[in-house]
Amino acid sequence: MAESWNSNDPGTIRFPSGVLVRGRGLRHPLPAGPTPSFAVHLLGKRPPLTDWEARWLPWPDFRLPEDPRQARSVLQEALTRAADERVEIACGGGRGRTGTALACMAVLDGVPAAEAVAFVRRHYHPRAVETPWQRRFVLRFGKPEDAEEA
Repeated sequence: MAESWNSNDPGTIRFPSGVLVRGRGLRHPLPAGPTPSFAVHLLGKRPPLTDWEARWLPWPDFRLPEDPRQARSVLQEALTRAADERVEIACGGGRGRTGTALACMAVLDGVPAAEAVAFVRRHYHPRAVETPWQRRFVLRFGKPEDAEEA
């Protein structure tokens, strides 16, 4: 079992349950300090291999995940694992797709869907969740029966 992130680590967000998750952009150098024990890569093409366990969630830049049901499953797994592992959510730049995924995780952690984007912008990055359709996806993510239509 790995330990969690430090709440002062760059890109780290604390969800209401207390779990910590790090968001980052893969185009930027790996931050100093501990590496993730589990990562979710939100990219349009298969990412390079890492020294830690990682899941690829196909998600083109400025768009939505190709499979919303898979997104829900992978993000739930990431949230569960964050209770006792260093979990990282990452896309190319670390704002749009990463922010959207973090907002969806906030919904899974109990933040009302209508407040999740503001929560992530306040606690992760002020420009997280970049497009109107990403914001709509987060709103719909709060309704599991509608997730596949998002």
